[in-house]
Amino acid sequence: MEAINIDLTLIWALIIAFGVFMYVLMDGFDLGVGILFPFAPDDASRDVMMNTVAPVWDGNETWLVLGGAGLLGAFPLVYSIVLPALYLPILIMLAGLIFRGVAFEFRFKARGSKLPWDVSFTAGSMIATFAQGIVLGNFVLGFEVEGTRYVGGNFDWINAFSIMTGFGLMAGYALIGCCWIIMKTTDEVRDQAYRQAPVLLGLVLLFIVVVSVWTPLMREAIAERWFSLPNLFYLTPVPVLTALLTLLMINSLRARNDYLPFFCSLGLFLLCYAGLAISLWPNVIQPDISLWEAASSPNSQLFLLLGVIFTIPIILTYTTWTYWVFRGKVTRDSVGYH
Repeated sequence: MEAINIDLTLIWALIIAFGVFMYVLMDGFDLGVGILFPFAPDDASRDVMMNTVAPVWDGNETWLVLGGAGLLGAFPLVYSIVLPALYLPILIMLAGLIFRGVAFEFRFKARGSKLPWDVSFTAGSMIATFAQGIVLGNFVLGFEVEGTRYVGGNFDWINAFSIMTGFGLMAGYALIGCCWIIMKTTDEVRDQAYRQAPVLLGLVLLFIVVVSVWTPLMREAIAERWFSLPNLFYLTPVPVLTALLTLLMINSLRARNDYLPFFCSLGLFLLCYAGLAISLWPNVIQPDISLWEAASSPNSQLFLLLGVIFTIPIILTYTTWTYWVFRGKVTRDSVGYH
């Protein structure tokens, strides 16, 4: 019998891609709620908005830990390049997540003004999201590398493209957060979200167009992948599905369907994620370090894989259970987060 060759590097790439995608979707909407916090009609509305994500926000961040730990174990070269290049924005992101977490714990216990915790929740959400967008933008741009060592400057991450992706991710998270509020609330809070959603959708589409134009202009290999034949025919479904999903979302907002906009917004993120993967594949460090060059030894990958095989189903199970238990609408009369 012939031996079955298993590409552990590819398996780990899919696992990490799945973990990052789950984090973007699941922590994205509660970061989006924080971004929209200042625009709530009143303090009671902010209570409702926070209560919609209070039972699930910390569990959502499990995916960030899984993706980060998996990346370190399976692709250590990525860590050795990305961390020196993006140390400050990653540190800023973690600081934002800490501020947001503190606000969750203390806001409902505040005896006096809730303003400091409102500011902490909003600022933490905005800072963490913008920093994630900075990291994403620089990941697409690539890093100045000699051999396997980062040789760029400490502030090379500050550039026009990454600043644009930072604001773009803020718009995207705000959109899915807005659609989450529509799905989970009633009355004035939901009505406010219905008014905000079309504006946010327009912003997201604008950023999608800008990235779609800027990225191929920035790197010839990406332009060739998307616009050469026969690739053009194979990849056309991505922009077509994006347009169709946008129309479906617009119609669902007009029809005041409380549930469909949220899933449409997740679909838009999925298509953007797919477009990014198509553009960058198979390099994990742009422009020319591939997944296989950055991977750890097969023995290390196999050892870690044995643990992840059990970990991911457990995470999916308790995540599904949590969302099921806390399903339904949150109203002003709902019990607060304590």
